[in-house]
Amino acid sequence: QVQLVESGGGLVQVGGSLRLSCTASGRVSAIRAMGWYRQAPGKQRELVATASGTDATNYRDSVKGRFTISRDVARNAVYLQMSSLKPEDSAIYYCYADLFLLYSASSSVAWGQGTQVAVSL
Repeated sequence: QVQLVESGGGLVQVGGSLRLSCTASGRVSAIRAMGWYRQAPGKQRELVATASGTDATNYRDSVKGRFTISRDVARNAVYLQMSSLKPEDSAIYYCYADLFLLYSASSSVAWGQGTQVAVSL
């Protein structure tokens, strides 16, 4: 019913930059928040950044000052600008949306398929 499509991952050298994009489509009525998680091999999925409908943003400590999350509410999109990338940023990045479906009174969470980010020395 809802699709989240991510793009922008890839291979970059230490200190480089990447911009991830994610767009939600389908039976979306409203989106309360969008954000990004990541999961490295052998590790648990962790929250990277979130952006709520009130333009409030939150970041995990290790990316503060290097990553910037932004939303385009009209496009149901969220972006993650990543700079000064480090090898420990390498992971699969997953977009999520906390949203209401059409004709539904309860919210749900939708996930993207993930996009790989690899930071090389």
